[in-house]
Amino acid sequence: MDAMEEELKCPVCGSLFKEPIILPCSHNVCLACARNITVQTPEGETPPQNRSSGTSDYDYLDMDKMSMYSETDSGYGSYTPCLKSPNGVRVFPPALMHRHCSITCPLCHRSVSLDERGLRGLQRNRLLEAIVSRYQQSRAASVKCQLCDRNPVDATVMCEQCDVFYCSPCQQRCHPSRGPLAKHRLLPPTQAQAGSAQPPGAPARKQPTCVDHEAENYSMYCASCRTPVCYQCLEEGKHGKHDVKPLAAMWKQHKCQLSQALNGVSDKAKEAKEFLVQLKNLLQQIQENGVEFEACLVAQCDSLIEALTRQKAKLLTKVTKEKENKLKTVKDQITHCTMKLRQTTGMMEFCLEVIKENDPSGFLQISDALIKRVLASQDQWVKGALEPKVCPEFALTVNTDPLMQSILQLDFTQNKDGQEAALLKQMHAGDQKEEESTGETPTVPPAPLLQLEKCCMRNNSATLAWRITTVQALPVEGYVLELDDGNGGPYREVYVGKETVCTVDGLHFNSSYSARVKAYNSAGVGAYSKVVVLKTSDVAWFTFDPTSAHRDIVLTNENQTVTCNSYDDRVVLGTAAFSKGVHYWELSVDRYDNHPDPAFGVARINTMKDMMLGKDDKAWAMYVDNNRSWFMHNNSHTNRAEGGISKGSTVGILLDLTKHTLTFFINKQQHGPMAFENLEGVFMPAVSLNRNVQVTLITGLEVPKSIM
Repeated sequence: MDAMEEELKCPVCGSLFKEPIILPCSHNVCLACARNITVQTPEGETPPQNRSSGTSDYDYLDMDKMSMYSETDSGYGSYTPCLKSPNGVRVFPPALMHRHCSITCPLCHRSVSLDERGLRGLQRNRLLEAIVSRYQQSRAASVKCQLCDRNPVDATVMCEQCDVFYCSPCQQRCHPSRGPLAKHRLLPPTQAQAGSAQPPGAPARKQPTCVDHEAENYSMYCASCRTPVCYQCLEEGKHGKHDVKPLAAMWKQHKCQLSQALNGVSDKAKEAKEFLVQLKNLLQQIQENGVEFEACLVAQCDSLIEALTRQKAKLLTKVTKEKENKLKTVKDQITHCTMKLRQTTGMMEFCLEVIKENDPSGFLQISDALIKRVLASQDQWVKGALEPKVCPEFALTVNTDPLMQSILQLDFTQNKDGQEAALLKQMHAGDQKEEESTGETPTVPPAPLLQLEKCCMRNNSATLAWRITTVQALPVEGYVLELDDGNGGPYREVYVGKETVCTVDGLHFNSSYSARVKAYNSAGVGAYSKVVVLKTSDVAWFTFDPTSAHRDIVLTNENQTVTCNSYDDRVVLGTAAFSKGVHYWELSVDRYDNHPDPAFGVARINTMKDMMLGKDDKAWAMYVDNNRSWFMHNNSHTNRAEGGISKGSTVGILLDLTKHTLTFFINKQQHGPMAFENLEGVFMPAVSLNRNVQVTLITGLEVPKSIM
């Protein structure tokens, strides 16, 4: 659709203007549409009160809105469009047109009271009418192909002899320029329609006449009223004292002003076009850079996979060698043992035959030697000789947890402005060169340079390293490291000291922290470094904390397995602390005898360690035996649920600090209702055990989709 077409449409009917008139607010409407939106305002009367929505299509004004139309001093009043009427205007039947009427602009919603002339008192916009006429003629010049079967396209030629419009494909197919059709004359559609665009003898545009004096043409322009007037208007005195100027002079002056204004708009339009070109180029660059970056990422991941494959081959080689050594040792031992067993068996059979002989003298001749041989053979089968020299198990262990954790934490690291580390280094190098070129020595330290290659995240701990790039006259006395709250909030100091490496623990999981550092000396505090963003692990990895455990608690398996042989309940906490986000972990029951009732849940760091979890007001727990369970907080037992645990069971804890709730699961199924709500503050995983119950902690788990 032509961009100018919206300027040529009536705001009421939505069609091209027909006989447009100019409202006092300078907006235009069709004359017929103006009749439809004119409102009757009879003096001393109120509008009809019966509003039957089922029988009437019109919406009448209230009494308080009728009063504003009496403001005939200025001719304008405030107006709120009716939401029920189309295009936000009130529509009234033409039968209500009387002497006291008002009309409301459908665009700016200003209202004007009409005098006794009604709509005839408003000027007709003949200029707009002429533009609409020209536009309609130019649009009519676009002729469609007459031979297209579906969705005709614009015609490109017209055969003067056949009097048919063709598009290019149809002309090549149905009217080729060969044979008898070669003599036909093909014309462009615009040239073929040139004679019909303006019919011969069409009347010229009518000279506009004065609204008040229809026999007079406009000849002057009233600058006070901003409207063309005739000589008779000046003689009657209506515009006698106004600033009146020649119509032609004001016409040229306003044309010049409009041209100047258009120059400014044209410049802005040109800038907008250039900006669109820039955006389109940006699309192309993003597409190309995206493909390149994806290829780079694939190459990096492939190199990691290749390195892992090579390392796997090395480890498999070691396992193969170990297996071959064990097999060779066992085979050698089998051969040696078989040979000795054959010798022993032969000697035993010979001795039995000797014992069967009845010749005493002959027996005594060899008995001493046989006895010595038998005793010597017995000494060969010592305890070590009848034990395997190797065990079937392989004493080789591979700890893949750190590698798996690093893979799960693998993510993009960038600064807050989206610049890469290389760009940061270039900017710092540029700042350094600029300082060196000026030859000035700043009194305060320069902004430190964060060493991105040494900055890293592990679990919910951030390690940052920095350095000063230039040597100053005044030595640096210390640094101030600041982090935000992981949610784009204000910065806070987390370290003040002389070290250039700092590890910050206890951050929120699945959060992106912005960090910056500044240096200070005796002259003052220097500028901040560039901001870097470091993302913590999506899931929590933690163990039991031996420093917080009761002395009867026994920890093994790198503090992931816990047991207690005391008859009384003893508490141990985890090393992680949660205050936001959603977290899920499990505990596997390794040993469960005599049906004790261990408790699982969360607690504050200062909860009591020598009683069952949940007996004080600083722990929230579920204690469970082999048949049933209860929720407990502050020694209050609630929500008994059937079903318990046994050896091999798994207890899951879901701490949702977004919804501030705690829920328990047994063998992946929710156990009982939601246990606790309105949880606020910092919570640590916790268990209480007794009577040799043993459980193993399983962390680094994502929340199962079946649970969410």
